[in-house]
Amino acid sequence: MKQIKTFLCIAIAAAFAASCNQKTNTTATEAQGSVPQAGSIVYIQLDSIVAKYDMFNDLKSELEEKVQKIQNDLQAKGRAFEKDVKDFQNKINKGLMTQSEAEEKNRVLGNRQADLQNLSAQKEAEIQEENAVMMNKVMDAVETFIKKYNEEKKYSLILTGVFLGDPNLDITNDIIEGLNEEYIKDKKKAVSSETETETKTEETKAK
Repeated sequence: MKQIKTFLCIAIAAAFAASCNQKTNTTATEAQGSVPQAGSIVYIQLDSIVAKYDMFNDLKSELEEKVQKIQNDLQAKGRAFEKDVKDFQNKINKGLMTQSEAEEKNRVLGNRQADLQNLSAQKEAEIQEENAVMMNKVMDAVETFIKKYNEEKKYSLILTGVFLGDPNLDITNDIIEGLNEEYIKDKKKAVSSETETETKTEETKAK
């Protein structure tokens, strides 16, 4: 599975980067032939799996939304800072501030600039960390599913990064379907559990 983990890291990074500009164009076999027999050597296209995995796309959308909010907040703070700097420069040019007032204002603006730079660096680090966690979640889910999947199929070898191969040995679509079915079931269970918890909480409050 080490080979799968290595290729999966690359596939996730590529899919995430490509999705920032356009939808990923994948080449997974649209219609596979007969199912490979147990003991066969089969292969998967990890970039297609990642791009079409609902879990990855949901997590990616959440992260992109968070990034956008952070960018909007930083831009708003940046514009407010630039406005105050211009106002300060205008007052200096018109002689509307004493030297001591100007020095104090300059100190305050300098501190604000440093705070903005620190905040920007902090948010960038947070996003990088969340992106790494997202990738690890997807990696773990795919690896776990493939292991469980092959317990039933019993293929002798599952290859990744195949440049050209027999389409009948490409199990990519089967993996994608299985992953998404499992993910949908897990989401429904989570929603059901949350609803049950909320109901119990409301009943406790009513008492």
